[in-house]
Amino acid sequence: MTESIALLTIFVLAAFVGVEVISKVSSTLHTPLMSGANAIHGVILVGAIIVTGQADSALVVIVGLLAVVLATVNMVGGFVVTDRMLEMFRGPAARKKELHK
Repeated sequence: MTESIALLTIFVLAAFVGVEVISKVSSTLHTPLMSGANAIHGVILVGAIIVTGQADSALVVIVGLLAVVLATVNMVGGFVVTDRMLEMFRGPAARKKELHK
């Protein structure tokens, strides 16, 4: 019981630290950080696939498949957001070139 409370305390403190750190990031650094986060989500997806592949029970398979689906959605969504943010930094001439391809 005390180990669970300690782990919950660490999780809550990490959440508060994460919110504080991310809120201090300037907007010019947001896109590179988002790309790095997408790479981390790819590693999480690979880990979820490995854990699901080595599952021994049906419950672990179900939770693993849920983890794979959520990691995939998170990773793809991150790339979509990053692409839209990069579109904002391109000039009108670059946008016209892409439309004519």
